[in-house]
Amino acid sequence: VSLALSANAQWLGYKAPGIPRTRDGKPDLTAKAPRVNGKPDLSGVWHVQPTGLAEMKRLFGDDVDKLDIPGMEAFTISKYAINVFQDWKQEEVPMRPEAAAIVKRRNSPGGEALPSTHCLPLGIPLATNVSEYSKIVQTPNLTMIILELNNSYRQIYTDGRKLPADPSPAWLGYSVGHWEGDVFVVESAGFNDKGWLDIIGHPQSESMKITERYHRRDFGHLDIEVQFDDPKMYTKPFSIKVTHELHADQDVLEYICNENEVDRKHMGLTP
Repeated sequence: VSLALSANAQWLGYKAPGIPRTRDGKPDLTAKAPRVNGKPDLSGVWHVQPTGLAEMKRLFGDDVDKLDIPGMEAFTISKYAINVFQDWKQEEVPMRPEAAAIVKRRNSPGGEALPSTHCLPLGIPLATNVSEYSKIVQTPNLTMIILELNNSYRQIYTDGRKLPADPSPAWLGYSVGHWEGDVFVVESAGFNDKGWLDIIGHPQSESMKITERYHRRDFGHLDIEVQFDDPKMYTKPFSIKVTHELHADQDVLEYICNENEVDRKHMGLTP
């Protein structure tokens, strides 16, 4: 409930030109990935491939969908939105005591609420593992990721610059990218320590670095590996792998969190 998410993105069913289609007019998601300047073109509107309700109930219990709200159903998100360590045995999760204490505090009665409850951003990768869409716009020197959630965005520079040496800590950090064959590699740093990696509340520190690898294997599927390296919170780097699906005839919508926002009042939270 605290995510206060919007309805599905649409552009009134507009069929964009240049989209390969099947005989019934639907986008052909298995067609070849488009290319520009010899590299795959990552541009498009994407949504994380959901885990599915049956699997979510197996992982998190039959009540996982008890508090579903329109646009934020349990079957519309990735399991990693709830827990980035979902594939790990609990005793092998590489958390330092400081991180474990934060998770415990955030999940205790009267503990912290997700940043989005206060209309603050969700970080990487949580912002794209929930129900909202993201839009990638790829240009020669800059790739933009427009997040439907909170109308926020990421700028990934591909003009040869390096990450800033002494950045002002930011919710989404600072990012530079380069190509390794057909894989777009994004390095990010300069994060603040306020973001949550998942809904459970696994933390990050200002020392966190993230490396993402984007591979558009065909027209409709974008495989993403996200590696986290945060020596202050975790004893070793770890990673997750997700697939995003193209929504060719849709677009991101305007999202103003404070407009008609009522969750905090109902939850007894202060602004």
